[in-house]
Amino acid sequence: MFLFNGILLCFTGFLMRSIGMFFNVYIANKIGSEAIGVYQLIVSIYLFATTLANSGIHLATTRIIAEQEAFGKKEEIQQASKKCFMYSLLMGCFAGLVLFLFSPFLTTFYLHNKISALPLRILACSLPFLSVSSCMNGYFSALRNVKKTIFSQVFAEFFKMTAIYYLINYLFPVNLEYSCISLVLGSTLAEFVSFLFLLFCFLKETPFLHTRNNKKNYTKQILKISLPIAFTSYIRSGLSSLKQLLIPIQLEKFGLSCENALSSYGIINGMVMPLLLFPCTFISSFSALLIPEFSYMNAKKEKQKMNFAFSKIFQFCFLFSFFIMGFFWCFAKELNQFLYPNVEISFFLQLLCPLIVFLYIDNVVDSILKGLDKQVGVMGINILDLVSTITFLYFLLPLKGIKGYLFVLFFSEILNGVLSLHLLQKHTHFSIDYSNWLLKPLLSIFLLNFLFSHFFCIQSFLDFLFSVCIFGISYCILLFLLGSLTKKAFRF
Repeated sequence: MFLFNGILLCFTGFLMRSIGMFFNVYIANKIGSEAIGVYQLIVSIYLFATTLANSGIHLATTRIIAEQEAFGKKEEIQQASKKCFMYSLLMGCFAGLVLFLFSPFLTTFYLHNKISALPLRILACSLPFLSVSSCMNGYFSALRNVKKTIFSQVFAEFFKMTAIYYLINYLFPVNLEYSCISLVLGSTLAEFVSFLFLLFCFLKETPFLHTRNNKKNYTKQILKISLPIAFTSYIRSGLSSLKQLLIPIQLEKFGLSCENALSSYGIINGMVMPLLLFPCTFISSFSALLIPEFSYMNAKKEKQKMNFAFSKIFQFCFLFSFFIMGFFWCFAKELNQFLYPNVEISFFLQLLCPLIVFLYIDNVVDSILKGLDKQVGVMGINILDLVSTITFLYFLLPLKGIKGYLFVLFFSEILNGVLSLHLLQKHTHFSIDYSNWLLKPLLSIFLLNFLFSHFFCIQSFLDFLFSVCIFGISYCILLFLLGSLTKKAFRF
């Protein structure tokens, strides 16, 4: 069931992220890098608001329901899910009210008065729906019933893109203010549509009319799981939002104009990083399922099974991460030409692609640690990372500008990835095969990049697709020849 759900999530996730990525490329080319920069700042504020709205409810719901499911306690599942639902609704309404009231202040001091408070207030209306949807997604994830979650996400994504396309092309003029309104209004409507579908499915399985008295205090259990991660999430998300809002301000102190600072920020955070993170869909799809799986194995004390899972998960994650790193390193100029012909991003793609290994592995490690009830440790590492990063941003950007920001990106991701992996090794005692999982894949990438840069000439999109296929096949062949990948690795 885990493998089937993972493949299903991976396929639909990749399909939707592919469509979403090309749609984002279309939007970025239409509204420009400055508007993308402003929108990214709006998103950074919104992410903190969503953290306040969620307040650890997804993890609490997943953990509690998965543990009850492990012992077949159906009535307890029903009671616990209702408590989680009410908790999420309360926090979602509270977060929406806070964002709505503070929108003018945030617009004035952090968005450089580039837009009005209306986009943030529109997003505030989505928070109750988002919070409850997060709870219901945790419920379906714990029961390994991901089909409903997938359908709601697919439908909502298509609805969002359709709404944004209509708003930005036919209803509103293309300027900074209305471009942001179009983007946030489409997202808000999509959250509402997703909520309605999930609510229908949730009530069908857990009707509120069928209530029974239960002595177990699920409210206390929800708070025990959610509050530690909620408070640390507030700190982490608040620092993360502060970090993003600080970047354009400090770049201006380096000497860039407000427009150029927002444009540079938009290029890196709105164009380059989404491209680098796009293939992580494959890993994120399985990572979302690791929390209930490892929670289940941890509750059952299945240590041997966990160690076997560790070796398989990390082997394929490392090999995949190096492949994607090599892809961006080798084909950066072609991607720039096909996706953003009017903006130079190939330099940043090649420079930042080594971060892929740390970003992708950290995604998996965090999910495993949360399943093993080590979420507080994860948050502690994230907070340490953010505090040190903000310190560097504050002092380094006014002196070094974009170069300083690039240094901070490397420092942040490497620090977070290494500390998270160390925490997992400390509590599970699993070991990394440095030769087969790191050195040999890296050697393969160096060799392929040399060959493709000297012997391949890409002049059309068909040439590009052919070259990517040859690159992928060659990478797999080299892994088998070097012994990094064997038939034994595919035995589950």
